[in-house]
Amino acid sequence: AKSEEKKPEEPPKPPEPESEESDLEFDNEGVIEPDKDEPQDMGDENTEVSDEMMDQANEKKMEAINALGEGKLEEAINLFTEAIKLNPHLAILYAKRASVFVKMQKPNAAIRDCDRAIQINPDSAQTYKWRGKAHRLLGHWEEAARDLALACKLDYDEDASTMLKEVQPRAQKIAEHRRKYERKREEKEIRERMERVKKAREEHEKAQREEEARRQAGGGAQFGGFPGGFPGGMPGGMPGMGAMPGLNEILSDPEVLAAMQDPEVMAAFQDVAQNPANVSKYQNNPKVMNLIGKLSAKFGTQP
Repeated sequence: AKSEEKKPEEPPKPPEPESEESDLEFDNEGVIEPDKDEPQDMGDENTEVSDEMMDQANEKKMEAINALGEGKLEEAINLFTEAIKLNPHLAILYAKRASVFVKMQKPNAAIRDCDRAIQINPDSAQTYKWRGKAHRLLGHWEEAARDLALACKLDYDEDASTMLKEVQPRAQKIAEHRRKYERKREEKEIRERMERVKKAREEHEKAQREEEARRQAGGGAQFGGFPGGFPGGMPGGMPGMGAMPGLNEILSDPEVLAAMQDPEVMAAFQDVAQNPANVSKYQNNPKVMNLIGKLSAKFGTQP
């Protein structure tokens, strides 16, 4: 006989990257460290604004715009903040201050202002434009692409469109990368589920085999307990019975097998096996006589 050839072992699979973006690289030119300043004064949204306060807020806004035009960014921030305190319900004030924060490269502060402006007016293109620019500074490519695309949809802006063309390919690359890892995760989950099903099936089949072996061993032990070694002949023989058939043939009858597992029937059967004349004691016991009748039928004789 030929010796079995050993199959070559498969090389181990390389471990999958733990992070979705672990093998995703970008040119991060223009991305900066996030600003960690204390949140700016957002005004009191419960303030009741009078006509006079509105006028004062507009004056502060114009002063802030002039300061911005002169490149005085910090002064512009302070003036916009004064305007916001006077009228915290005007979305444009937060959007304007956000634009200055972007110029100062403070994207987190700009995003806070834009979020507040969107709460007040969710249809302002300028707000989404500046929040998109802030996200771009932080390297948040998908968020930047969403905001800039919405800004252009609400009110087309050449500046926002130019930046959208820059960030969109990176955002798409991230989305494609994520879809790839989602597919990998789904495939891994399916493999693991199939392995669990296979293992459960194997364990179930093993348990069935063990139960069948126990059942057969139990049946054989009962027959083996007869004097003289059943099957193979019993001393004196059962009344009217000749040679015993094979054990498998006897066990093929479920009624015989069930009777053999009844302690009362088995005790009577052993009694008769030791002394066939004792069968007369069980003439009125239908369970015992039914078994004797079944076995007699197996031998082709009558009890």
